[in-house]
Amino acid sequence: MKIALIGYGKMGKAIEKIAISQEHEIVAIIDQTDAVEQLAQVDLDVAIEFTQPDSAYKNLYYCVSNDIPVISGTTGWLEKREEIESLCRSKNSTFLYASNFSIGVNLFFELNEWLSRRILKLGFNSSITEVHHIEKKDSPSGTAITLAEGVIKNDPAKTGWVNSKTTDHQKLAIFSERKPNVPGTHTVSYDAALESIEIKHTAHDRNVFAEGVVKVAAWIHKRKGVFTMADFINDN
Repeated sequence: MKIALIGYGKMGKAIEKIAISQEHEIVAIIDQTDAVEQLAQVDLDVAIEFTQPDSAYKNLYYCVSNDIPVISGTTGWLEKREEIESLCRSKNSTFLYASNFSIGVNLFFELNEWLSRRILKLGFNSSITEVHHIEKKDSPSGTAITLAEGVIKNDPAKTGWVNSKTTDHQKLAIFSERKPNVPGTHTVSYDAALESIEIKHTAHDRNVFAEGVVKVAAWIHKRKGVFTMADFINDN
């Protein structure tokens, strides 16, 4: 598989290492000062986009418009996600966005939805805590938002989420902590007056995300359409 990396930070370098170890080829690297349009001259199978919120939309728009299969893990730009997905369908292109490419996290998403469908009808209230390293710029994390969306979908009493403690019972509280040298940890708590349930995922190494990205890239690059990690998980 011929891979173009859009973004060459910690995640880009981790993906490069995993991809090469699996005998894939990195045919282009688009770093901060490079123009994504350079990909027009490259023979590639799939582009992997991990950049910053202010550049993600432009990068994804270019790939989708030019029939370059692209997967993205950049968070903080999602107010334009529907536009990219609509463009992808109209161009018969290929696009997958995920807030987290860890296989374990995506199973965690499904477990959270299964649990929320049942437990919220029984008088439990929910909250989410996420802890990341101090270099992480977005807050809450995209993973925490995805978890929140899974709860809200199954709780008619919740109208949205808020990134702080709240006394508004219509809002789901997401608590974000940033600490030096910590693994990424997400915890969903379901609390009632007499008991509580917590489910938690901890990522110990960035390579868990890079491995997931490369697996998804190999799965998606010959497909057409808009996909999610649920499509990938349920196809395996």
